[in-house]
Amino acid sequence: MNSKHDIFVADEVFFKELSSLAHQNNWIDPELYKDSGAKQGLRNVDGTGVLIGFSKVGEVQAYTQNDKGEKIPMEGRLFYRGIEITDLVNGYQKEKRHGFEEVCYLLLFGKLPTKKQLDQFKEMLGMNRTLPDGFTEDMILKAPSSDIMNKLGRNVLTCYSYDSNPDDNSLANVLRQSIELIAEFPTMSAYGYQAKVHFYDQQSLFIHNPQPELSTSENFLHLIRADNQYSELEAEVLDLCLVLHAEHGGGNNSTFTARVVTSTDTDTYSAIAAAVGSLRGPRHGGANIKVTQMMEDIKQNIKNWNNDQELEEYMAKIMRKEAFDRTGLLYGIGHAVYTLSDPRAILLKEKAEELAKEKNLEEEFNLYCSVERLAPQIFSEVNKDVRTIVANVDFYSGFVYRMLNIPIELYTPIFAMSRVAGWCAHRIEELVNSGKLIRPAYKSIIEKSSFIPLDERV
Repeated sequence: MNSKHDIFVADEVFFKELSSLAHQNNWIDPELYKDSGAKQGLRNVDGTGVLIGFSKVGEVQAYTQNDKGEKIPMEGRLFYRGIEITDLVNGYQKEKRHGFEEVCYLLLFGKLPTKKQLDQFKEMLGMNRTLPDGFTEDMILKAPSSDIMNKLGRNVLTCYSYDSNPDDNSLANVLRQSIELIAEFPTMSAYGYQAKVHFYDQQSLFIHNPQPELSTSENFLHLIRADNQYSELEAEVLDLCLVLHAEHGGGNNSTFTARVVTSTDTDTYSAIAAAVGSLRGPRHGGANIKVTQMMEDIKQNIKNWNNDQELEEYMAKIMRKEAFDRTGLLYGIGHAVYTLSDPRAILLKEKAEELAKEKNLEEEFNLYCSVERLAPQIFSEVNKDVRTIVANVDFYSGFVYRMLNIPIELYTPIFAMSRVAGWCAHRIEELVNSGKLIRPAYKSIIEKSSFIPLDERV
């Protein structure tokens, strides 16, 4: 029996004609945006986001504006519920603790927990890490996917069927659902990966039970490794990655998606699954994978990693679309919001250096530092652009994951199992404030026409 795909292949010429027709009748001249007042990508002319509301969850400070409304670059700052990320990280690390669970509590409830509250919250997460009866066998092992984010999105939607009260959007019920999802995301991601490598890559299948007494980062390393082993530093570094990715304001694409879908008054699982779908896109959650691939390409094409001239010449080739993936992009360099620095990259770079020493990968770490150091000047020379560009968190996160021996297929799922805390916090804020249905406008620019009888069409 022919598949649907085979039908399109068999009539390739006709399908190409249809594709061309669809492109022709959907293309809009970019020049129309210049004087129309329309905000393409919901961005202002200067690249800033269009203000559509207010939030108490997270805040990104990346620039100031003068009296003329012009952007003034500044060192980047990130706040979770009003607490600066550097203070938060330095605080829990000074006390030699993991911080992700504390951050989840802070984002969901708006204040730092007491020791008793944190212990109760950790216990609640630990109790909910195990998936419902039959879920692993029926939903993951019997329906594996080659893409873990695709599997994660389907798993989230399936949770609706395992919830005895899925449509209740009362605050108490949504908080219960949120806590369960935060606890289950690492398990779903780990099991989705194990199913993928078993059924698609013909490797051995390892399904370990989550350990309720372990932290989120410890549990994840426990679940994805055949021998369950990890070092304290490995768990500490992964915990930092989770903390740094947990929230980034309401304007990032996946969080905004969660708020848009929430504004329809739909269920939690539909809203969070939509956010997963958004994060799956390479323009959003998959950037660290591209960084890793780019750095592997640089390593293969540079003989002397310590030779700045050789490195500059090859990086310029990448930017001129003559090397790597021919897009002209230096992945992990530059950010849509941050101007002088990304505070997450600064914090992660410190831990990356420490981990590189433990793993005897200092030479490779120095190569990353060289690319970061040389990138702004090369960007300016090749693009004739005077803007300051800096390394973002994705530049070092992929390197960190690779040092942790985490497979590349799990890079974006790790982002998701961290950011789900922020998604849930913004969903709750959207529900509490009973905002209007989010519905931006699009102006039609097509000429009006009359219906033509079928026999008269050309």
